[in-house]
Amino acid sequence: MKKLTTVILAITFFFGSCTTRDSITGTTEITKFQDGKSGAVSITWDDATINQFRQALPILDNLKMPGTFYINTAHIQDSEIPAKFIGRPIADIVKETASKPTGKSNLFERASALRFTGLKGAVEYHNNAGTLYENEKYDEAYKVIDEAYAKIRKEKPKPKPMSRPSNDHMVRWKEIKEFASRGHEFGSHTISHPRLSVLDEENLLYELEKCKEEIGKQLGSDHTFSAECPFGTENERVMEYAYKVHPALRNRMPEPFLEEFNRSSKRTPGTSNKEYIQWQRGPLTKTPMDLMKSWVDTLLVRDNVWLVLTFHGVDGIGWEAKPHEEHAEYFQYMKEHEDKLWVATFRDVTKYIRERMAAKINVKENDDQIILSVNHSLDKSLYNYPLTLKTYVPEDWKDVTIKQGGKTLNANPSNDEKGTFILYQAMPGGEDVVITES
Repeated sequence: MKKLTTVILAITFFFGSCTTRDSITGTTEITKFQDGKSGAVSITWDDATINQFRQALPILDNLKMPGTFYINTAHIQDSEIPAKFIGRPIADIVKETASKPTGKSNLFERASALRFTGLKGAVEYHNNAGTLYENEKYDEAYKVIDEAYAKIRKEKPKPKPMSRPSNDHMVRWKEIKEFASRGHEFGSHTISHPRLSVLDEENLLYELEKCKEEIGKQLGSDHTFSAECPFGTENERVMEYAYKVHPALRNRMPEPFLEEFNRSSKRTPGTSNKEYIQWQRGPLTKTPMDLMKSWVDTLLVRDNVWLVLTFHGVDGIGWEAKPHEEHAEYFQYMKEHEDKLWVATFRDVTKYIRERMAAKINVKENDDQIILSVNHSLDKSLYNYPLTLKTYVPEDWKDVTIKQGGKTLNANPSNDEKGTFILYQAMPGGEDVVITES
């Protein structure tokens, strides 16, 4: 084998303009998705409704496919941190509404307190005001809050904690720990699913930070990486706070190398030339199966699409519920294409693509070995996911051994138009990778 030239490889291009198989030996790239798959799929769920765990999760388990569940911790039966209002006595706020209309200066406090006033329909008033506010219909949002407090002054309900689902419709942490041990991700969806855009700072942070605290205590830090703020909000103020609490949000990923098409977007992946496209689709009750399968088909003919599916209810329980039979058919369709699809949690795909885009590969000179190191500039306590490397080896190598630290892998080379190569997993920031002929 000829001596290898020491080169530094950045990950967004294929390096070297070599024309012979000998000269390409040692050239290494990081595949866009794990195991060289053509696309990634993350199957996510919101709201922690019971049939997600009783009906849908077992389907994923049977197919050995992981899911990401964004949970409201108040809907977990034995959670320790309750939903609550932080601030002045609610009675003082109610009294003030009689003489001072709702406006820019007091909307957030009043909307934060409203859900805890005991008024029947308070959550709906809160949610409606939040929707109007996010659509920049501020005067209409103020009017909704004034209407709610007028009813409170008239009916004089007794402030009380927010209602929770019945025990029959709630799952326990013991079960969730078991689900997590099977590879599923459980991320934050706040404690009680408020409209974060109309909460004041203290209550907004309470919903974000205390949900994260509960999940971290119950499941560990692996499950505090990603979150979804309720209602798919992209409110700028909420995003600023939420990104201080979680490294990744399904709501928005402001990466220069990634273009996001959210659930309401009419754009299709072919309209972007970014390195990655995160394509969110939200199957609703009446979304036809053929359309859902077409989303998967798009990944099979492109090489840069991350399909993020957002499910909610199952078998009549939860928002826009779909029957579990449709979930089974859809997930089986993905399984049939697993040679090209990487089905992984939202957390794992995020870590992979960020690591890849921040990585550098250094190939060292040696007579009979290919020795390389993989490093990235990210926080290694958070970004510790193995990457898939594609390294070209001499064409006469028939069996290859890859060693990194105490781990040894064997690989059978394959060929493409450039030469003979191997695909293998390597941990960034770890010891050198040593590749030899077996």
